[in-house]
Amino acid sequence: MIKAKNIYFASDLHFGTPNYQSSFQREKNFIAWLDTIQPQCSELFLVGDIFDFWFDYNKVVPKGFVRLLAKLASFSDQGIPVHYFKGNHDMWLCDYFEKELGFIIHDDNYYFEKEGQKFLVGHGDGKGPGDLKYKLLKKIFRNPICQFCFKWIHPDIGMALAHYWSNRSRYGGGLTEEKFLGEEREWLIQYSKKKHQELGANYYIFGHRHLALDINIDTNAKYINLGDWFSQQTYAMFDGQALHLLKYSNS
Repeated sequence: MIKAKNIYFASDLHFGTPNYQSSFQREKNFIAWLDTIQPQCSELFLVGDIFDFWFDYNKVVPKGFVRLLAKLASFSDQGIPVHYFKGNHDMWLCDYFEKELGFIIHDDNYYFEKEGQKFLVGHGDGKGPGDLKYKLLKKIFRNPICQFCFKWIHPDIGMALAHYWSNRSRYGGGLTEEKFLGEEREWLIQYSKKKHQELGANYYIFGHRHLALDINIDTNAKYINLGDWFSQQTYAMFDGQALHLLKYSNS
């Protein structure tokens, strides 16, 4: 039996938005992709904003996504590590995914080495210069007191408020067409270059920007942005030798 060796990365699926029908179809497409990669997968990285909003209540699980969670649980049950990164839309998860699904939860960047290659992976929100307003909001939203207070709001009201806030954000519904701003104005590229001086990694992999990008930041280092699954259906795969930015087509 040939041991699976590929590592896969995906982000910014925003399940739950902008409406049930399109979210459900996106979920089916993503599950079809998971079916395709599972036999070759040695590790799976879900790099933030998988859900447009998620909150870990003590006794309540947000409605929907049963097929997705069951499929991801099958990865864990098979012994395939599933890494889940908190994004800016699903930062309020605690231990449900860890206990119920066996996920490895990351609050921030994760650095690792594989097959002689070095990786830095993170969602990417609040990184790099600028965006001071969001950085302040992030501190407020991640404050344990803020989370405790939100938990006491009835889930129907709390979820409605959260989705209303999400749809008013810059990435409202995740459907905003993003444009490449140039290397000097792309904060995550600047952040990757700065981290490269410290870490000397080969790959700096992020989400958040909703743009699929593969950019050299040094002779042996790349900045990879994973794009999203609204129109791009892009992901990255490390095959043991190199990292490839790919597009899934289920046609």
